[in-house]
Amino acid sequence: MIYLYALIAAAVVMVAIFLAPLRHKVWLATGVIAAAALTATTLAVRAFIEGTIEVAKFTTSIFGAEWLSVDRLSALFLIIISIASVAVVLYSRGYVEGYLKRYSAAHISLHYCSLVTLVISMMLVVISSGGFSFLFAWELMTIASFLLILFEADRQETRRAALNYLVMMHIGFMFLVAGFVMLANVTGSANFAAVEYYFKWAQPLPLFVVLFIGFGMKAGLFPMHIWLPEAHPAAPSHVSAIMSGVMIKTGVYGIIRLMQAVDQNSDLLYAIGLIVLLSGIVTGLWGVILAALQNDIKRLLAYSSIENIGVILIGLGIAAVGHAAGSDLIGMCGMCGALLHTVNHSLFKTMLFLGAGNIYSKMHTTAMNQMGGLAKHMPLTAILFMMATVAICALPPLNGFVSELLIYIGMFNGVSDGHEVLYSVAGIIALSLIGGLVVLAFTKLYGMVFLGSPRSHHVAESQEVDTLRIVAMCIPAVGILFIGLFPQIAIIPIATVANAVTGNDIGSAIDHFSPTLNTLSAMGWMLIAIIVLLYMLKHRAQRKRTISTGPTWGCGFTALNTRMQYTGESYSEGLENIAKSLTKNTIDGRAVDKSEIFPSEHNYNIRHKDKVDSLLARWWVKLLHLLNEYVMRLRTGRVNVYITFALVFLIAVLLLSIVGIL
Repeated sequence: MIYLYALIAAAVVMVAIFLAPLRHKVWLATGVIAAAALTATTLAVRAFIEGTIEVAKFTTSIFGAEWLSVDRLSALFLIIISIASVAVVLYSRGYVEGYLKRYSAAHISLHYCSLVTLVISMMLVVISSGGFSFLFAWELMTIASFLLILFEADRQETRRAALNYLVMMHIGFMFLVAGFVMLANVTGSANFAAVEYYFKWAQPLPLFVVLFIGFGMKAGLFPMHIWLPEAHPAAPSHVSAIMSGVMIKTGVYGIIRLMQAVDQNSDLLYAIGLIVLLSGIVTGLWGVILAALQNDIKRLLAYSSIENIGVILIGLGIAAVGHAAGSDLIGMCGMCGALLHTVNHSLFKTMLFLGAGNIYSKMHTTAMNQMGGLAKHMPLTAILFMMATVAICALPPLNGFVSELLIYIGMFNGVSDGHEVLYSVAGIIALSLIGGLVVLAFTKLYGMVFLGSPRSHHVAESQEVDTLRIVAMCIPAVGILFIGLFPQIAIIPIATVANAVTGNDIGSAIDHFSPTLNTLSAMGWMLIAIIVLLYMLKHRAQRKRTISTGPTWGCGFTALNTRMQYTGESYSEGLENIAKSLTKNTIDGRAVDKSEIFPSEHNYNIRHKDKVDSLLARWWVKLLHLLNEYVMRLRTGRVNVYITFALVFLIAVLLLSIVGIL
């Protein structure tokens, strides 16, 4: 009965959006999403206070009894989804306005229906007990995001990226279905609660690996990440924001659910911890190296999302290895760091993609080498983008520094206490390399886009976006500042969730974190006070002076031009020479040869494509060709042959039903 009520409610919302006047569709979608976010946040707060809250219970014909419930882990993800979805739908009003004359009312209606469906389906994913309801919500999430990516379906690259995404997601979905079927065959139930029983009495690693691949496909784990750098540049920026900031976290949610079912201090937890840790190291390093090489804003942000998933997995891996080795302190540090980084990434990556949307709506391109000096024309966007950039680089006093510090504390404790020193050192080295390359990638991004001199006339013609889009960016900015400046408060709900996942006492963890986080908070406020004081002194000193402007000193050159600035390619040239084996480069035009003393004008553009993407694409194309050959053999053109195929299918269904398989 609950499905019937849900379908009726969904149908009413969709019809209302389609019937609403063109400029009111966004407000109707905003109202629905805001109501869903308010309901989800209320349930989340209750779950933090009271524990698990049952929302609904029902029985399915496939996997038996299932329920929708909110525990503390679900509550954390509901809050993440709620914050990002409200910011995104508010932002979409200004972004989509530029397309109202280009696309029909039905096209816009489909977009907002898909956006509402995506938000609701993500909420259902994190409150579902598993089985049919979980798979249904997961598939609904995939279809909705596929339609959102297809917003500009008239572009060939958009259609190709959307199809690539759909294929990859359904490969992952097949792994999830296989995993839940394995679970149901052994335990008689496909709920997450049955995973603990399965891990105790059956071969646990095959089930974990199958489900890990399924969840990893959505999260963007290496080498299943190849859809991310293609889908995000193709999708509208607010869609990229919710997909990268929130949707890929549903894969992280699934992995944490699996880890929650494992007994602490067990050999299985140790093995799973190593798998997760090594996957995180490889994913993080691969993502950040490819991010630093990109010359397109959204492709750089997409690879950065892969890198941050790697950071989260490093935290989860250290947590599992620490618990298995008998160190609850290391386990809680890693788990708290991973959970907090999940929240942090949703905030600053949502903000960065919304900022990228501001830039694209004015510049009509995301190529960094065509920008420069945008800070003068879009000052509010530049300030907010700078805040998100500092946060993602894990620099104090913002939130990214706090979560990575917690992971570092766990790994340094592992070294000092002698618990799995090798893996702790490997994690420290990997996270340090990732941190350094992130700074390279985002100084390049911010410098090429907002600083320097304009490289095209579009910069001079650009201006700040509407107020609503700025407000939408400020929503995650509040979270970034709060976690960065009040980490000792932010850690309390995070530690509560970590306790629910691991079953360990949060008191000792908070006691261990408190002195460090209190000091961190004081230093953050001190840093802000010093900056404000210096600004006031500067302003006071300049009040009585005549300020004149002129060109920046150019090292003696008297005829500077924009071509003398760093390009994105030259900025990361050193890393490119090291990472040549990881990429397949596509070059348009010709570079200036070293022998050209007085070079003529050249057009030169290079695109660094993931070599794994090329390898998998080649394999996929060959497979499609083979399948097409076999399918074409079945197309005989004879009606009697087609009737025979139908009869064979019906007989097969009958036989499988008799033996109990169907």
